[in-house]
Amino acid sequence: MTKPRVVITHWVHSEVIDYLGAQCELIYNRSREAMPRHTLLKEIRTADAVMLFGKDLMDGEMIAAASTLRIAAATTIRPKNVDMDACTKRGIWYTTVPDMRHTPAAELAIGLLISVTRMLPEGDRFIRSGKFNGWRADHYGTGLSGKTLGILGMGALGQAIAKRLEGFDMKLLYADPNPLSKDREYALKVLRKSQDDLLASSDFVILSLPLLPETRGIINADTIWKMKKHAYLVNMARGSVVDEAAVVKTLEEGRLSGYAADVFAMEDDMFSDHPENIHPALVKNHLHTVFTPHIGSAVDDVRRNITLDAAQNILEAIAGHRPHGAVNQPEVPHGTTSEPFF
Repeated sequence: MTKPRVVITHWVHSEVIDYLGAQCELIYNRSREAMPRHTLLKEIRTADAVMLFGKDLMDGEMIAAASTLRIAAATTIRPKNVDMDACTKRGIWYTTVPDMRHTPAAELAIGLLISVTRMLPEGDRFIRSGKFNGWRADHYGTGLSGKTLGILGMGALGQAIAKRLEGFDMKLLYADPNPLSKDREYALKVLRKSQDDLLASSDFVILSLPLLPETRGIINADTIWKMKKHAYLVNMARGSVVDEAAVVKTLEEGRLSGYAADVFAMEDDMFSDHPENIHPALVKNHLHTVFTPHIGSAVDDVRRNITLDAAQNILEAIAGHRPHGAVNQPEVPHGTTSEPFF
């Protein structure tokens, strides 16, 4: 029997290759760069399954080319960059994975908070410059104990951040249009405030809200001026929830003491007017900023488990079962078959 043909668009762990390769013919990406779109368009024409990653676009052109495809297994937690109606009409399952990202992202949020408030990168650079010759009264930062921290967005990530801040002896506030239950607020030791009250009261603000039309640029020149003077801002949400030019200006003015981010507006290509690069003044500001290259979930076992879950969806679909991560119910078009391979 011919093995089902599976295309994997990005690098994955060897365990995923072994798991799928035992039953499938694999066309997989051995580099750390994304598979070029023209390559994917070519390979998907004879594929039975494809494993997709964050920026892969499952649009009408891709779906039209995928004449034998049974499943598009995404490694995201919600449908992204996909024409769901076209998948459904063509008889293609579209699947997502459980949220395994919020724990490592919450840990990184706290790492960024401590890094920017205690000037850790600047201290590291000073040591490596060869100028350090022992203690001196320099590189003074800001401690967390006894301060107020506000979390803007209290979904899974916001709650994971609050849970991990419990031992820091801080007052925790949150703002979210969907309030937690009183029991959950009590368990996390958080107090709900309006967005304006949170910004005015917090020494540190962590962003963990989704990118929606109404949240794009929610942190801008006006809202930063509503923040407590000399506050610090950490962005674990999406780059475009922040107006980076406004952050630059308020850092230069001393209104904002520091900005740390794992995400940037230049990544948000769903907007036609997104910037091509990170704001250059942010990159040059070594003293008051700390940045990481979108590594919120870049923990080895987490990424392995995400792709193994997507691989399980693939095997379930090509065996003729409903995949556990399905977010649609495909039609079976005329002239196709839903017969399982196994």
